Amino acid sequence: MDRPLPDTPSFDASTLDTPRLETPGLGTPGLGMPGMGMPAAVDARPADPHEGVVYRVRRPSTRSLPIVLASPHSGRDYSADFLAGSRLDPRKLRRSEDCFVDEIFAPAVDLGAPMLEALFPRAYLDPNREPYELDPEMFEGPVPAYVNSRSPRVAAGLGTIARIVASGEEIYRGKLPIGEAMNRVRDCYHPYHAALRGLIDETRSQFGYCVLLDCHSMPSIGLPPEMVAGSRVDMILGDCFGTACAEQVTEAAEAALRRLGYTIARNAPYAGGYTTKHYGRPRDGVHAIQIEINRSLYMDETTFTRRPFLGTLAQHMQSIVAALARVPPGFLAARAR
Repeated sequence: MDRPLPDTPSFDASTLDTPRLETPGLGTPGLGMPGMGMPAAVDARPADPHEGVVYRVRRPSTRSLPIVLASPHSGRDYSADFLAGSRLDPRKLRRSEDCFVDEIFAPAVDLGAPMLEALFPRAYLDPNREPYELDPEMFEGPVPAYVNSRSPRVAAGLGTIARIVASGEEIYRGKLPIGEAMNRVRDCYHPYHAALRGLIDETRSQFGYCVLLDCHSMPSIGLPPEMVAGSRVDMILGDCFGTACAEQVTEAAEAALRRLGYTIARNAPYAGGYTTKHYGRPRDGVHAIQIEINRSLYMDETTFTRRPFLGTLAQHMQSIVAALARVPPGFLAARAR
């Protein structure tokens, strides 16, 4: 399976015809609020003009598992406008991608679980952040008062609109208009999370609970020395130190992966990002767990080409989804308050 990548498609976010959402942050219509009741899914789902443009949902022919898969960082639709405003070439921009994670988990859809994929690249907008984690120094014009400019992610240059790629190189030639940041959040972030919330609501309505598997990859270069020297860590499971899902979920995932021969770590250095923390509400019957896969297992990290093991890895990820489906419902159902 080692073969060159096909030409990446592109989209121009400025052409998206999306009404502006008036309320910023987590209270935006369609996102829901933590701790509040989730609306029941409806049989006739209205057509979403964003699906197929900024995100894709892979739906099984028969919905049979209480699981939702999400791949927020595998998008590779780089617009001409974005490339023109960047000081980096497309190959360098791809260093922030979770390359091929969508391909690795796609076969799990055949088991009966839907998968949401962001089509826009992480370097353009990161949906695994709060909606407005923004660095005021990146933008021309005043930022709104509700912007979180003091988060550790912003300080590291990796906010909702990142300043740098994963290798540390600056993305932009100059400052962006603050309106550009607001448009990206409106046109990409909110539709992605509205789709994710919808899938979670559908799942909870059908099964009484939902397990969300947030799918990521990690570079082999840059891992802590203790994870490189001696024994490589193949995957890291993040459950926000036990707060985002029932312990049985993490145990089932780890046991399945260890049986397949992988070396596993928990919560270090990746405990789970915004998606895991925000949606993981075990008391409400929503359990979120993040998985990080060492890229050296399945790709050449310099040439961005697939390695033959990618196909085997995809089969193994079906095994972890099946293991999560076997966790007894008694551990996962919403608890009375």
